Amino acid sequence: VDVNECTSENPCTQTCVNTYGSFLCRCEPGYELEADGVNCSDMDECSFSEFLCQHECVNGPGSYYCICPSGYNLLDDSRSCQDINECENRNFTCSPQQTCFNIPGEYKCLDPVRCEEPYIQINENRCMCPAENAGCRDQPFTVLYRVMDMVSGRSVPSDIFQMQATTRYPGAYYIFQIKSGNEGREFYMR
Repeated sequence: VDVNECTSENPCTQTCVNTYGSFLCRCEPGYELEADGVNCSDMDECSFSEFLCQHECVNGPGSYYCICPSGYNLLDDSRSCQDINECENRNFTCSPQQTCFNIPGEYKCLDPVRCEEPYIQINENRCMCPAENAGCRDQPFTVLYRVMDMVSGRSVPSDIFQMQATTRYPGAYYIFQIKSGNEGREFYMR
């Protein structure tokens, strides 16, 4: 008569399967059978692939879970992270005069555009130099301010944005140049 080792002595640390004249040990999902054929040890799923989680994989007993950095939510797939738009959610501390600008993982409070003489402000991000003002002779007619975020880790060289001149004013000529902020020569114009 076969002795059922699983009921009499159960030598396995997790699941015991009786066989004729012997037994086999099995492990729960997330565990692997050790060389002794009896004990089960936790499997480190995070070491299998760096693509299990978008940000960070945390190994746990018998499984793993993904976490996102501050300013991000874990999506329903339990592995992808999505930026929290603090500006859209009204979860920011900007003053009423400032504009909230969402960037990956956080936000920035931007001060309003201030036009320098001889320019006058015509809307929240555009300054104009009136043609009748003598100080405007060699100055651009309008200056338009735009803000954009640039995500790190993108391959370079890479086009960031495109500007296009219009033929709205006959006889006008256009000069595009980086006026400031490029002291390290990270950017170029083509």
